[in-house]
Amino acid sequence: MDPHSLSTNAECLRAEVAWLTQWLGLRLQHHAGPPLPAPLLDTLPPPPLPTLQAPYAELLRELDCTTAERLLLILAALPHLQPAVLDPLFLRNQALDRRFTEFGGVVGQSHGGILPTGETALFLLAGDDLQARLKHLPLFHPDHPLFARRVLRLERRHPEEPSLSAALQLTPEALERLTTGAHHQPPFGPEFPAQRITTMQGWEDLVLDAPLRDDIEDIITWARYQGTLLDDWGLKKQLKPGYRTLFHGPPGTGKTLTATLLGKATGLPVYRVDLSKVVSKYIGETEKNLASLFDHAQLQRWILFFDEADALFGKRTESRNANDHAANQQISYLLQRIEDFPGIAILASNQRAHFDEAFARRFQSMIHFPMPGPAQRLRLWEACFKDKPFPLAPDVDLARLAREHELSGGAIINVLRHACLKAIVRTPQQLRAADLLHGIHRELHKEGRYTLPSR
Repeated sequence: MDPHSLSTNAECLRAEVAWLTQWLGLRLQHHAGPPLPAPLLDTLPPPPLPTLQAPYAELLRELDCTTAERLLLILAALPHLQPAVLDPLFLRNQALDRRFTEFGGVVGQSHGGILPTGETALFLLAGDDLQARLKHLPLFHPDHPLFARRVLRLERRHPEEPSLSAALQLTPEALERLTTGAHHQPPFGPEFPAQRITTMQGWEDLVLDAPLRDDIEDIITWARYQGTLLDDWGLKKQLKPGYRTLFHGPPGTGKTLTATLLGKATGLPVYRVDLSKVVSKYIGETEKNLASLFDHAQLQRWILFFDEADALFGKRTESRNANDHAANQQISYLLQRIEDFPGIAILASNQRAHFDEAFARRFQSMIHFPMPGPAQRLRLWEACFKDKPFPLAPDVDLARLAREHELSGGAIINVLRHACLKAIVRTPQQLRAADLLHGIHRELHKEGRYTLPSR
């Protein structure tokens, strides 16, 4: 964040904390005395948001927060910003010689102050007014946008205790956004089976025919104009949010590169999901890990790319035993989360035939990435050597290589790597036809094809 934005964000947060401090003072002042003449929501509005760039203000605008929702957000942020503001909640009930139950709050192990709970928030919003408390209870429902979009969470230490006794916390990604404007990236592992993928390549490095490019352009258009189509054009009743597509075709034909280039074109991060880490042998773990993944993706507007999807999403087997039934349940849950995901979800597969028709109906498009023909292969070969400092030997005939050897774009890149490794250790450092042919032979051998046309 640049210094000006940092200063603006600090001022915005300072004003919000001052507002909550005043709110807390008034609530405590009237707790044991005369009731407030009017609800605090009416008498103590939040400060205006700055028009200049400030991550906290931008998050509030994005979430379209009400006054009550703003209070929950800044209350959850206080332990990270100015924890001393909540020190008045240490006030003791002299009659019982302990803190006031109605204030809520828990004491952490190393944190010296009060950590707010759902009860703390409800006390600030409604005091002991039972009708007002009932009115505000929906704020804490798991389906409320602040919780469903993984901005807030209630961290319950003891499941048998009242739910609002749980600590009210900002999620790590929400805290990162409102303080620095950056996006929190969890570490890759079983609990978060996704990694960001990027590329230095551009669309010019991807050889696609015109119909395929049109299909890709549709995805880009949806990413840019989804809000306009659903809201301004009134298609919300007919169309679900999000875009689901299947990329299918042989390995090395550009499926992964296309996904990363879609991220470049739309400005959205692309995360590849490791399906081998998605399904857990422990009941409930799969759903928990997937919920975390999709919550992150929805809040931070990620494109999700499920590579080698046929390994998991292929035609489901008949449930002959408990393991089959559990696996099918997990797959169904994942499919439902993909269908409900409001962003872009891409599944990649080597074989379209591996998916049943019920699966296919869930997707807006199914895009075939075929093996490139001779003309396309020549463009791929030429792109490999364009603007490179190393020379080609006179015996290299790219047109003949393209004509005689059926290779994918990924295989051609592998041949380039092999030939460069041979050339860099010799003098002169020159790529020879023999290097390229040897690399081609290696690629064909990997695919179970062992013959080369004679030169």
